[in-house]
Amino acid sequence: MKFTRITVNPRQMGGVPCIRGLRIPVATVVGMIADGMATEEVLKACPDLRSEDIREALQYAAEAVREREIPLTTPA
Repeated sequence: MKFTRITVNPRQMGGVPCIRGLRIPVATVVGMIADGMATEEVLKACPDLRSEDIREALQYAAEAVREREIPLTTPA
């Protein structure tokens, strides 16, 4: 899968994946959605973002999780 809206620059934000060269990390956008914010709320909080950016950030995160195992705790 090709990501056209995600950029990585070692001289920006410590090289973490960001949206379109902006100083908005993918993890921040995904975290906002995970915290229950609606797309419209994220766009209001980050006016430089577009709905396509949010969609691609979620796709990027899904692909990243496919690439490695994350340890989970089991309920007691």
